[in-house]
Amino acid sequence: MRIAVTGSIATDHLMVFPGRFADQLLPGQLAHLSLSFLVDRLEIRRGGVAANVAYGLGGFGLAPLLVGAVGADFAEYEVWLKEHGVDTAGVRVCPEEQTARFVCVSDQDANQIAAFYAGAMARARDIDLTPLLTGPEPPGLVLVAPDDPAAMLRHTAACRAAGTAFAADPSQQLARLDGEQARALIRGAAWLFTNEYEAALLTERTGHGHEEILARVGTWITTLGARGVRLERRGQRPLVVPAVTAAAPADPTGAGDAFRAAFLAAVSHGAPLEAAARLGNALAATALAAVGPQSYDTDPAPLAALVEQTYGAAALAPLAALLGGRP
Repeated sequence: MRIAVTGSIATDHLMVFPGRFADQLLPGQLAHLSLSFLVDRLEIRRGGVAANVAYGLGGFGLAPLLVGAVGADFAEYEVWLKEHGVDTAGVRVCPEEQTARFVCVSDQDANQIAAFYAGAMARARDIDLTPLLTGPEPPGLVLVAPDDPAAMLRHTAACRAAGTAFAADPSQQLARLDGEQARALIRGAAWLFTNEYEAALLTERTGHGHEEILARVGTWITTLGARGVRLERRGQRPLVVPAVTAAAPADPTGAGDAFRAAFLAAVSHGAPLEAAARLGNALAATALAAVGPQSYDTDPAPLAALVEQTYGAAALAPLAALLGGRP
């Protein structure tokens, strides 16, 4: 199944603070907050949620179509993505803009303080998915990842109009959406991705209770950090898939994007939900052990070893299409 990934394409500036943010926050002084953190390390990495997910899908040989808006500085990044199996034909270059920037500081507990400059991403609202969805080789699934909010709403509307399955991943853009927009973004989604905090924020922002949201989407996937992931469908008991324990985390940036890539790669090959979540957890753990969201490998042997180590040898069978002898 061909997958199109819409959303942000950015350059990440990742820094590490050797202490804890919480130790620097003084009760009663938060209204006058003014802090500067002396960091030990700076990594400049390729990122953006859509590009990160596309990178992971490309590693599994799915040749995903990346859709988003970038600036005049994208040429080198585009070469990198193509070398890693990503189709960039859906990327719009805006010569007068700069590609989006993500600036993030992580502390020793993997907490993050970040800022995101949209740059060319603001032009994503001008991209029309309809020709792609109605063309000779339409995707079987569109992942609507964090992007310019107007673009996200336009893409989900285009998918509904064309009858194309889509996955909604509102993520940090929930803060920019009002209730009507949040409801429109998830309505009819085959897959809904959130983390635990975003799940709570989504219920507040939409005004829908948990069961009301489940009635409007196919499957709700909530990542739980070190506790794994929760899969929910209306009328069924929630399924919690434990996380994979791997090497010591090096950088939390992009772990959720890696989970989404592996999960969608698995379901595109017909794997059941639990197996897809297990592969997602394994790739997320692999991404956590690397610095930057596009520095990990999708080599089948190490991933298979992680899956087997955590879930047992029988867990490999549903994932054979991805882990069993892929060139």
